[in-house]
Amino acid sequence: MPVLNKKNDNAVNEFNQYVKPVSLWADAWKRLRRNQMAVIGMWVVGIYLLITFGAGILPFYSYTDQELLHANLPPSFRPSGVVALEKLETRQVELVDALANTGREDLKRDLDRVTAEIAQVKLEVNTNPIHKRVYIMGTDYLGRDMLARTIYGGQISLMIGIVGTVTAGLIGILLGALGGYLGGWVDNLIGRFVDIMYSLPYMLVVIIIMSMIKDSTNATVLGLPINIIILFFAIALVSWLTMSRVVRGQIISLKNSEFVEAARSMGAGSGRIIFRHLLPNTMGIIIVYSSLSFPSFIMNESFLSFLGLGVSAPYASWGTLVAEGVQGMQLYPWRLLVPALSMTIFLFAMNFLGDGLRDALDPQSKNRT
Repeated sequence: MPVLNKKNDNAVNEFNQYVKPVSLWADAWKRLRRNQMAVIGMWVVGIYLLITFGAGILPFYSYTDQELLHANLPPSFRPSGVVALEKLETRQVELVDALANTGREDLKRDLDRVTAEIAQVKLEVNTNPIHKRVYIMGTDYLGRDMLARTIYGGQISLMIGIVGTVTAGLIGILLGALGGYLGGWVDNLIGRFVDIMYSLPYMLVVIIIMSMIKDSTNATVLGLPINIIILFFAIALVSWLTMSRVVRGQIISLKNSEFVEAARSMGAGSGRIIFRHLLPNTMGIIIVYSSLSFPSFIMNESFLSFLGLGVSAPYASWGTLVAEGVQGMQLYPWRLLVPALSMTIFLFAMNFLGDGLRDALDPQSKNRT
């Protein structure tokens, strides 16, 4: 068994060899690196955060620029003018055949419009810079770049996940730890408050609030539209409830442990016991729950956006992009696949990272090889 050398405070083993002490975080990082899926997930999450929040300085097209001649272009590495011209010419042939078979007047008007657009694109394809753009992820129904829309939409979705996770951390951990350690009337008061919050019809509250501010959708708070602020508030309203119960249960199971009794016998106060002894020993379950809750907050926003209660134009999120893509998924599948795959990859990466962090920080796994 290692003993402490009083001269230099280093541990020595039974062979009187110095043993370098390893902190909890250093040991956790060492074991995390052995989990290949967790490392891959960490890199994927890091790349997402870097690209998403650094989009303003990266060479992406504007997510608000509209070019109707480029509407619904498929993914391609060729100049957009060439792709648009091929699409218009194909449409022209289809209209000519349909007009010859039916003679409908409305088809003649469409043919004249398409012919005029072909002439315009041919005239500008080599001179207009916008026709030299390359849309590797295609465009939407207004000719906006799907890659830029997905990246900037990720900013809103990730911010909602961050808001929910931070709120759960600041409120849920504090209230859960206090209720679990102090018990008595404090635990009863916090528990009843959590029960009341759980009983609120979450979706109904959001719908009512959104309907109340529907006439002021152009208003902004801290530079953000009011509907985005409402989404942040709605996620923060309920994000901490389950976290508080999880932490409470862990604290109750640990508060009568030997290391807590030792801390009490040395005169440690309640605050020191909670924050220096109990919470660090619950860090594994807190991190794994947070990593699993992060994707659920994004999914909640996606569900609200799918109902039309999410982010409104010109802003977008992964949820609104998926909702728009569903409307044209049969004719333009890339409008659905691009945001859906982006969101799915990120959610998988977060789950792999959370599982790896859980194993790395679990005290029971310290002797694993």
